[in-house]
Amino acid sequence: MTISETNTPEYQRTHLKMSLVIQKVITMHYFEFGKDYSFNGEKHDFWEFLYVDRGEVEVHADDQRYLLKQGSIIFHKPNEFHSFYATKGKAPNLIVMTFDCHSKAMQFFEQKVLHLDDEERNLLAQIVREGQQAFEFPFGHPLVRRQDSPVGSEQMIQSYLEILLVRLLRKSAQSETDTPLSTVAKEKSVHDLTSKVMSYMEQHIDAHLTLNEISQVFCVGKTQLKELFKKHTNYTLMEYFAKLKIDQAKILIREETYNFTEISRQLGFSSVHYFSKAFKKATLMSPSEYARTVKSRM
Repeated sequence: MTISETNTPEYQRTHLKMSLVIQKVITMHYFEFGKDYSFNGEKHDFWEFLYVDRGEVEVHADDQRYLLKQGSIIFHKPNEFHSFYATKGKAPNLIVMTFDCHSKAMQFFEQKVLHLDDEERNLLAQIVREGQQAFEFPFGHPLVRRQDSPVGSEQMIQSYLEILLVRLLRKSAQSETDTPLSTVAKEKSVHDLTSKVMSYMEQHIDAHLTLNEISQVFCVGKTQLKELFKKHTNYTLMEYFAKLKIDQAKILIREETYNFTEISRQLGFSSVHYFSKAFKKATLMSPSEYARTVKSRM
């Protein structure tokens, strides 16, 4: 027997403790509803969350009512009857996902309405992006797997969803004093800058903004601004601005207050032709095709 054989240590394995585990996904949707949309309700034996990406909805859950604004998420426990409708004539964008999870920690989410921060909204966006790569889009039921999905896309959905839920659990048990004040101040400063830039774009959605102009307005170098914005939104500045225009166009189309020429003018397009071209490039549908699609959902 050799020395190496006699001195081989015994390595003990540590079983990683899971706070919660997602067993299965049933449905996932990104809905863009019309301003008068109403869902009569349902109940089922699995969990569901509804996140308001834009607009405002009133949700009924058993005998409770909740008004959800942009950035809010509500969880429905298994066998809880729930319904919702759009409010104030605003066309809502909603993310709805249903899943199985039998972990005891899920009790925390019963009858919970929470507001997501930037990192949590990014996690939600990642779930939708991975879902589009893993399954045929628009999502149906049952979900149909894509043949060209990247390796691990379904695992990424599970991981992002578990991270989102754990983050919400952890946030409920923590306070800002758990983080060094210098770190909190730095993160708040970066967050504030990103939020101010996003707000500036929203306020000037009818303009032709450039990176140079935005960097001058906020007295920040172009390279630094590009890196910070990309890190916190996953978009370049101009990608985000273009997306903002198209997202607003969708809302205006669904609210049916303006015609396409008026919408193109409000969003700073030089003509309805260029508006239609940009809209089709972003959505693969013309504005009129998109309008018909929304009406069919109503």
